Amino acid sequence: MLGMLAVIAGILTAAMLLQYVDGQLPCPLCLLQRMALLGVCFGIMLQLRYGFSYRHIGLSMVFTLFLLIVAVRQTLLDIYPRPGHEYIGSAIFGLHMPVWSVLIAVALFFSFAIQLIAWGNSSKSKIKPTKHSPTLRYLTPLLCLYVIAIGVVNFLSVGVQCGLGQCHTYGYALLK
Repeated sequence: MLGMLAVIAGILTAAMLLQYVDGQLPCPLCLLQRMALLGVCFGIMLQLRYGFSYRHIGLSMVFTLFLLIVAVRQTLLDIYPRPGHEYIGSAIFGLHMPVWSVLIAVALFFSFAIQLIAWGNSSKSKIKPTKHSPTLRYLTPLLCLYVIAIGVVNFLSVGVQCGLGQCHTYGYALLK
């Protein structure tokens, strides 16, 4: 679970770097995908903090489903784009972010299914919160705080980009 959290944190960090370093403003659907990934992270953080629970996996799976729905919608919209509505942002390894989000959501569903198959049958799971491991006791809170910081920066960035109106990729609404 800690590895999943680290990978998602890396994905969100890359998205923020593309936004701030390369100046690629996210579209509204991209912002929803970021929110969905942060929701998945929240469910994982609960599981790392309190141990295995169907509720925590369920929360992560609901946000994974939301990620999949938004990413598939954006991918289908961009298969044959209207003029001026092409894929926003650059491709990474030949794929744009909505396509990557579909693949990420499928991988998340697969990993949650494996976890449920492996540990979901017992009422007293062998997965314990990370506070019982000396190494993970210090690493987990740092990674969780990092994800929370990414979420706060993303929230503030959306506020500056969208303001109180409709969100577009033309620029930051509050900086005009």
